[in-house]
Amino acid sequence: MIPYALIAATAEAVETVASAAEKTAAAPSATTVPQKQSLLESQLNEADSVVRQIQEQGTGFFSNLWDKHSDDVIRFVKVVILTLVVLVAAKLISMAVRKIIARSFKKFEGDESLTHATYTIVRTLIWVIAMLIILDLFGFNTASILTVLGAAGLAIGLAMKDSLSNIAAGIMLLILRPYKLGDYIDCGSVSGTIQQMGLFSTVLKTPDGLFISAPNSVVFGTPIKNYSRNPTRRSDITVGIAYADSLPVAVKALMEIMEQEPMILKDPAPEVLVAELADSSVQLTLRYWTATENYWPAYWTVKAQLKPAIEKAGLNIPFPQRVVTFVNAPDANAKPGA
Repeated sequence: MIPYALIAATAEAVETVASAAEKTAAAPSATTVPQKQSLLESQLNEADSVVRQIQEQGTGFFSNLWDKHSDDVIRFVKVVILTLVVLVAAKLISMAVRKIIARSFKKFEGDESLTHATYTIVRTLIWVIAMLIILDLFGFNTASILTVLGAAGLAIGLAMKDSLSNIAAGIMLLILRPYKLGDYIDCGSVSGTIQQMGLFSTVLKTPDGLFISAPNSVVFGTPIKNYSRNPTRRSDITVGIAYADSLPVAVKALMEIMEQEPMILKDPAPEVLVAELADSSVQLTLRYWTATENYWPAYWTVKAQLKPAIEKAGLNIPFPQRVVTFVNAPDANAKPGA
C-alpha cells in the first residue's frame, strides 16, 4: 500500500494550487499580468515536484516489498501451479479409471448399476487423495485431518456394519467371480438363476418363477454350488430289474438308449453300472456326460425311454416284495380242538 504521508503530501499540493488560484482571482486589479503568471508558475512547479516525489516514493515502496517478500510470492505461485497440476491429474486419472472399470465389467458381464457404484467409490477416493495433497501444499496439517476422517469413518462403519459387510462381500464376489449373470447356483437355502448382481444384494429367479433378493454377505458366507460354470455335466439315472432277469441283456438294452441319444457325449463314454443289490431288485445306474445346456433335456429324454426299452428286452421292473413267515403256525390238516 502507498504510505499515508504520500497521500497527505498530495492533498497538500492540491490545496496549495487551489489556494493560489483563488488568491490570483481575488487580487486587486492593480496587480499586473506578469506578476499573476509568475505566481501561478511557481505554484505549478511546486505541485509538480510533489507529484514526482510521490512517484519516487511509490516505486521505492514496491521495490522494498519485492525485496522483502519475493521468496513468499514465488513460493505461493509455485503452490498455485502445483495445485492446478494436481487437479488436472486427478481429473485425468478419474477419466482413465472410468474407462478401465467400464471395459472390465463389460468383459466380466457385470451390470451397469454395479459398474457405476464401483466407479463412484474409486472416484471419491481419488479426489480425497487429491484434496489431501493440496492441503499439504498449502501447509495444513494433514495428519490431524486424516485422524478426524479415520474417527468419522470408524463411527460410520460401526453404525452401518451390516451394509458395509454387504458392500465388502459384493466387492469380493466381483473379484472372485464364483458366478455370472445367467448361472444357476445353490448357496445354502438360496438357489436360482442369477438375474442381477448389485453392490448390496444378488437377485435370483427360481425355476418356478419366484423372485429372491439375497444379501451379498449371506451369499459370500455360504459355499456356492454353481451348476452352470463348467461346460459339461454328468448325469446318473438308476433303474431296477428283477433278480430273475438277465443282467447282460439289461446292460445292453440300457446302453443302446444312451448310444442312440445325440445329446449324450461319446467322450467320456457312457456306461451302465450295478449300483446296488436291493431287497427286491438289482439297481442299475446309467452314467453319461452332456453339455451343461443339454443336461435336463437329455435327462428327461433318457428317463422316458427306460420303461419301454426294458419291456422290449423281455425284462421286468419289479415291485417291492416282502416274504412273511409265520412261526408255529397251526397244521391245516389238524382237526379243530385237537
